[in-house]
Amino acid sequence: MDYSIKIGGEAGQGIQTIGDTLARVFSRAGYHIFTHQDYESRIRGGHNFFHIRFSDKPIMASREKIDILVALDKESIGQHENELSEYGQIIYDSATLKQKHEKSYFLDVPFVNLAVEHGGNKIMANTVATGAVLGMLGMELDILLEIIKDTFKKKGEDIIKANVNAAMAGHDYAVKECIKCSFDIRGGLVGETLSPPRGKMLIAGNDAIGLGAIASGCKFYSAYPMTPSTGIMLYVASKAKEYGIVIEQAEDEIAAINMALGASFAGVRAMTGSSGGGFALMVEGLSLAAMTETPIVIALAQRPGPATGLPTRTEQAELQFALYTSHGEFPRVIFAPGTPEQAFYLTNKAFDIAEKYQIPVFILTDQYLADSQWTFDGFDLSRIKYTDYRLKGDSFKNLAEYKRHSFTDNGVSPLGVPGDAKHLVVTDSDEHDEEGHIVEDAETRIKMVNKRLFKKLPLIRKEIEPPSIYGHSNPEIVIVGWGSTYGVMKEAVDELSANWDIAMLHFSEIYPFPPTNKFNYLNVLKSAKMTICAENNATGQFARLMRAETGYTFNRLINRFDGRPFTLESLIGEIDALIR
Repeated sequence: MDYSIKIGGEAGQGIQTIGDTLARVFSRAGYHIFTHQDYESRIRGGHNFFHIRFSDKPIMASREKIDILVALDKESIGQHENELSEYGQIIYDSATLKQKHEKSYFLDVPFVNLAVEHGGNKIMANTVATGAVLGMLGMELDILLEIIKDTFKKKGEDIIKANVNAAMAGHDYAVKECIKCSFDIRGGLVGETLSPPRGKMLIAGNDAIGLGAIASGCKFYSAYPMTPSTGIMLYVASKAKEYGIVIEQAEDEIAAINMALGASFAGVRAMTGSSGGGFALMVEGLSLAAMTETPIVIALAQRPGPATGLPTRTEQAELQFALYTSHGEFPRVIFAPGTPEQAFYLTNKAFDIAEKYQIPVFILTDQYLADSQWTFDGFDLSRIKYTDYRLKGDSFKNLAEYKRHSFTDNGVSPLGVPGDAKHLVVTDSDEHDEEGHIVEDAETRIKMVNKRLFKKLPLIRKEIEPPSIYGHSNPEIVIVGWGSTYGVMKEAVDELSANWDIAMLHFSEIYPFPPTNKFNYLNVLKSAKMTICAENNATGQFARLMRAETGYTFNRLINRFDGRPFTLESLIGEIDALIR
């Protein structure tokens, strides 16, 4: 069983409300979910859609064919009618669209009239539409009704009852009128069998990063809102009171990173986030973190540039920016999770490494991963690592001498909390001596660069994990990607493996570039007949990094840079064309 639903319409029509609600229903029913959104950078108008794919088997990407299209405007029909599957159906409200369709795969559901009649308000048309979709699928309303009760419990019984009635009206109408519907969640499509497991956790990429930060002991998050990073701040803010976290919406990105650095200097784990244009303003703060050896975690959520570019679309074009931006030379770490689960654990690792080595660590994501939702059975909290590397309490008070930037064998100096003892905690953005005071002599400069860079970097490199491999044990074809391409590559390998000996390599720990001593991925590449690097950018930034770091050059490149993610069919088509 594998269905796809697309809700299309203008911004402000409640597309996300319907999509989020349906995704929650399916996940609570025990199905595997993958959702992604496509929306324009406007509050109202434009064409947006919410895509839900759900199955009784694990899924990690969107398909192009859709089984149910919920058309809230005429443009949705014009753009997506040709995407219908063999059994596909379009539901719409002819009174709202002022257009009647006679083709057999159209189901006219009077969303607004049913909302007014049964709920007392046209605003509940989205609740009617949600109930209608579940009716088309042959799914009962018990889970949806529980969600309605949870959602509106603060608004009183009258609002709950009105929404329940609206949902039931939409459901009953679809069950009665959708004669052509071949869907049945209880039995699959035309006779398939299905026994859903227990309910699953549904989580988006941004929420997973925020959850990882909270689990890692983050106590301060500052940012200026910028799509698609804003969701991280919103998630952390929603839990701030519960976990004692300070959230600051700064006046700009310069202030945001400097606030986070101040909080980190003062003794707490701190984080900031932005997209490329905002991160450009953080560059001086990034170098300040490096010079003062102040731990910080930075979420860099990519979107198409240059300048404002396509502010609500997706791209993987800021890898080089994250790698090389700043003035001066210093170590940094870059993680690029491919799933919300990876995002959760890598955020935890980011906080650990940032504090352990007193460096900036990046979590590189993008709009596709930030907004997409996946289902999991749960995250293993026993894997969360929390080590407090700071000198606190008696460990600081009893220290005979404290030098913030003292030379050590591994380059990592003691990190004290100001005000926690009699010792002065001094640092400076200028080059400084061990105590943190400004210097300009050549000898100290050389020692400090060696300390910050050459002593730390080999130790950091040992912490970097190699890429994951999936597919054939001795592949003739290897597809390689990083970050958010994980899910679509994995499903593509599954489908192509019927005809080819194919595998994928996925890199989620990007820099320092993974060594080969844990897993010699270069041998896998060199033994394959064809290697393909797939990226959501125009110039093959990861392919260039691979060549610079290892000397290896891919046979072929697949680059998509129209602001849209790879779908399963589009990636398979590109790979198949290269293979043949």
